[in-house]
Order: sequence, then C-alpha cells, then structure tokens
Amino acid sequence: MSVFQYAARNSQGNTVNGNVEAPNEAAAVRQLRAEGLMLTQIQEQAGAETSVRKQKEKGKSGKIRLDDLVVFSRQFATMIRAGLPLIEVLGILSGQTEKVALKVVLREVEKDVEAGSSLTEALEKHPTVFSTFFKSMVRAGEAAGMLASILDQVAGYLEKTASLQRKVKSAVMYPTTVAFAATVITIFLLTAVVPTFKDIFSGLGGTLPLPTRIVLAASDFIKEKYLVALVIIGAAFFTFRWWYQSPRGRYRVDLFKLKMPVFGPLFLKVAVAKFSRTLSTLIRSGVNILSALDIVAATAGNQVIEEAITKTRASIQGGETLSKPLEESGVFPVMVTRMVSVGERVGSLESMLSKIADFYEDQVDTAVDGLTSLIEPLLIIFLGCVVGFIVIAMFMPMFKMIELMGG
Repeated sequence: MSVFQYAARNSQGNTVNGNVEAPNEAAAVRQLRAEGLMLTQIQEQAGAETSVRKQKEKGKSGKIRLDDLVVFSRQFATMIRAGLPLIEVLGILSGQTEKVALKVVLREVEKDVEAGSSLTEALEKHPTVFSTFFKSMVRAGEAAGMLASILDQVAGYLEKTASLQRKVKSAVMYPTTVAFAATVITIFLLTAVVPTFKDIFSGLGGTLPLPTRIVLAASDFIKEKYLVALVIIGAAFFTFRWWYQSPRGRYRVDLFKLKMPVFGPLFLKVAVAKFSRTLSTLIRSGVNILSALDIVAATAGNQVIEEAITKTRASIQGGETLSKPLEESGVFPVMVTRMVSVGERVGSLESMLSKIADFYEDQVDTAVDGLTSLIEPLLIIFLGCVVGFIVIAMFMPMFKMIELMGG
C-alpha cells in the first residue's frame, strides 16, 4: 500500500488536507470521491514503495501517442455524456491514465480549468500534445454545447489517422529493414571475408579480373578510410537536413515523395485520405470552411498539399467554389475534385468528403498489400545480387588459376 497526500474541498466548500492509504493513485482518488470530497491535488509520499512504483511506471512513460489520445477522447466523451462535471472528469482521467506524460498534462489542464480557464484555453498550453485540429474541435464543441459528440468525432478521426500511419509504416519498414540488413552483410563480407582472399590473390601474380579489383578496392576503402566514409555520410546527412528545413528544400522533397516510383501513389492516397477525413470532420462539427482549411493545411504533413490547400482557401475567400482551385492545383485526383463538386452542388460536402476518405483509406490498404507482395521478391533478388557479386568476384581468380593449371 502507498500513502497519498491530498488537498480537497468538502461539501461545504472548505479546503481539507490529509493522507489516504491505497494501492495506487486511482484507488485513492475513488476512495476520496466516495467520501464526498472534490480533489484539487493528490501526491504520493516519498518512500521505498514510491520508488518501486516509479520503476514500474518507467515503461508507461515516454511520448504521448495517437492511441493514448483516442482512449482519452472516448473516456472523456463517455463521462461528459453521463453528466459528470468537467473538473471531476479531468480528475478521474488524470488519476486513471497509465501514460505518465499524459497524466502530468491532464493534471495541469485540470488546474487551469479549475482556475477559470475554458477547456480550450487549458489545452492550448500544451501544443505538443493537443494538435490544432484537436483544439479547434474542442472549441467548436464548447461553443455548440456538444462536447461529448465532438469528442467522439475526434476519437474516430484519430483512430483513422493512427490506422493510416501504421499502414504507411508497415509499407516502408520492410524495405528499410532489408536494406539495412543488406548493408550490414555487405560491410561484414568486405571487412571480414574479402581480406582473407586478398592474401591469397597477392601470391598469384598477373592481373585480377575487374569485379575482383572493384571488391578489393571497396574493402580497402572501408577498412582503411572508414573515418572518411563516416565524415562524408555525416556531412551529407546534415547538409540534407539543413536543406530540408528550408521552405524550398522541404517543398522539393515532398514533391519527390508524391512522384517517386512505387511509393509516390501510396503517399498521395494517404494525403488525400487525410485531407478528406480532416475537412469532413471539421465541417461536421460546425467549423466554418475557411478556418477548417487553415487547420487542414497546418496538419497536411506535406508542403505540396499544404500549398495547394492554402491557395484553395485564398480562392474561396475570393468567391470561388472549393472544387475549382483543388482541380487547378494539379495535386488532387480528378475523382476527388469531381466528387467535391457534386457535394457542393447538392449540399452534402461533408458526406461526400467522408466517402472520399473511406475510398482512399481502402485504397491505402490495397496499395500496402500490393507493395509488400511486390517489394519482398525484389529485395531478396537485390540482396542476392549484392552478395552473389562479392562471392563471384572472389572466386573468379581461382577459376582462372584452375583453368591455367588444367591447360
């Protein structure tokens, strides 16, 4: 059992301080609420059991992920819909969440709301945790008195976004892993295996075949000038990173992502699905189209898409429809712009955008499955070619020597 020090208000509104013994903080919170106390602060007293508990919680610390926010939004919506006061909901959520970083943030949000801030104002103090989209949705929910419904929409949106991210990672992770394995195997062969052959070849005399000379030169370079190679790779990495951080560099890289072979169509489908889902969710929650496009542009994740959305917003502000500037941008597929145009004409833009998002999310599923099936044999062939070239290059002088001996 652990001992928790708390500050709370009783039913008369007076401040009460004291200690409570419980197996964990969530149990302590439940126990105090059952006694009719409204918690304002609770903290575990230092001690041996506290240290043990902190060790156990190490695995629950770290970056707050989308999945954490999905659970938070669902639970928040359920308790608000049940009629619990906002401060009490925040207290319960901060007490029961397992992610330490989120627990700290929610406690701070609870204190700010209790001090008189709106929920949106409290969330705005934590921009690294709550995105512009999240805060805008909460603001719309507070203004319309539909916070529970809006939070359900936020949770649904975040679930779709997290699912998309996992699919893209799964598509990119496999070739990255195989490429890394190929690099490690190649370096091992060049530094540990090839040098043993070099000693044998030195006594043969004559001119070695070109593939053998290439492999031996690569082995010598890696063994003797690996520091130079590391410096070159490091300089290239930091130069690219510096260039990518500039607006022009990021635009060029993001444009290349959309046009690159194999992966380009996948990245475009992901971008279209995210654009459609975000805009649909914002419009459904009552955010006006111009503010919604600002948020969509800020959360696009691709400079090319962001620029196209920004130009679209400017055109709408000038009296244009949504579909025309999207079509003129040349980024969005024809099907998307036509469906948006139909949605505008019949007054069901939000519904049409949702259908577009559903379609492209299914397309991402199909594309990931197809890429996995296509890339796997290609990478195996590539790895086989690299290793095979080194092996053949090492044995070519021996084959030549055997021929000479036979002659």
